[in-house]
Amino acid sequence: MFDGLSDRLSVIIKKMRGQGSMSEANIHEALKDVRMALLEADVNFAVVKDFTERVKAKAVGKEVLESLTPGQQFVKIVSDELVEILGGSSSGIEFGTKPPVPIMLVGLQGSGKTTTAAKLARHIKSKGRNPYLVPADIYRPAAMLQLKRLAQDIHVDIFDADSMGADLKSVPKPQDICQEALRIAGIKGYDTLLVDTAGRLHIDNELMDELKELKGILNPKEILFVADSMTGQDAVNTAKGFNEAIGITGIILTKLDGDTRGGAALSIKSVTGKPIKFIGVGEKIDAIEPFYPDRMASRILGMGDVLTLIEKAQEVVGEKKAKALEKKLRKDAFTLEDFKEQLGQIKKMGSLENILAMVPGFKEMQKKTGAMPDEKGLAKVEAIINSMTNVERLNHIILNASRRQRIAKGSGTSVQDVNKLIKQYVQTRELMKKFAKGGLPRMGGRGFLPF
Repeated sequence: MFDGLSDRLSVIIKKMRGQGSMSEANIHEALKDVRMALLEADVNFAVVKDFTERVKAKAVGKEVLESLTPGQQFVKIVSDELVEILGGSSSGIEFGTKPPVPIMLVGLQGSGKTTTAAKLARHIKSKGRNPYLVPADIYRPAAMLQLKRLAQDIHVDIFDADSMGADLKSVPKPQDICQEALRIAGIKGYDTLLVDTAGRLHIDNELMDELKELKGILNPKEILFVADSMTGQDAVNTAKGFNEAIGITGIILTKLDGDTRGGAALSIKSVTGKPIKFIGVGEKIDAIEPFYPDRMASRILGMGDVLTLIEKAQEVVGEKKAKALEKKLRKDAFTLEDFKEQLGQIKKMGSLENILAMVPGFKEMQKKTGAMPDEKGLAKVEAIINSMTNVERLNHIILNASRRQRIAKGSGTSVQDVNKLIKQYVQTRELMKKFAKGGLPRMGGRGFLPF
């Protein structure tokens, strides 16, 4: 995400950091480059103008120009202002106190609204809530079936609109579905209703009238606009239209993993006045993240996102597994079987490219070396380890030439691939021993592995 903008800003920032002294002239030149980078990233013109004016007002101040590190000060100002246009601070879902809490998901067709409803249900379930999915899109034939299948995958209950239709001997109206779902949720003890409303190809009066009626029935705590970030300023303008018509409370940006420009993310808060609450970062059902403006600004500026990386690792590893591994490391008992398990945990965290993009300095190193994350390489490593016997996995020392030839043949790889894996394993083992001697870093009382 934001690759094009990030590359441009990284060059500007590197140049400014190298400045021994600064003047209004070189600040003006740098801001000209920043302005062009933002406009090329499809950021709203008014937002760009306001952003550069605020940076300039702060950057030409006496405390910056006469600072010992004026370049660093300039970068900090750019970073702070990026955080500001992205929303300032994170804004999660407002659940209130009295359940069930209705949350409406609205947006145009093709924005990923139905999938996002399921993703959000899975996310809030992992936080201890008891969500209830409501399929209120009766116009798209596959919408209800899609949501039902997704609900089964994530083990979340869904309102059965089909049985309601049988009772009525007709297709139920969205208004009837929402009213009945709200009643049942109160009886069965669901604390959150996630309502997947119908979309249209464009904003029309019929759609807005229906959403207004649903809003009146549900009295939702949140109305979340789901926007396809790939559509850039179209998504921003549509969000503005929905906000003016029904009053949205927040935004979920989908397909951000494929958006290399980032214009929607950098414009939508300033234009609508509503915060981005979640971002979709992939097609998998767990590929949704709470939105943190400061972390996103750090990613855009090529500084990584260590906090999100830590959170992802904690979700996958867990405290018991981390402690068990730490114990093995202290006893120097980290085996190839453990190595394979760690690779499996990396895969659960998401795509390798997205994970490494959160590591500070990775993009710069990638440019220098030309190295690309190799997802297929992980599968090859697993195949090699799977071709070993249990004894070989527990003791790599016995892997002589003949054993390595057998393993290569069994895994469909070469002896060189096997040798490379063993070398990587030994290096990883030595690195982890060093961590173990000093104690594995802990975040929030839980163990954390840096890979």
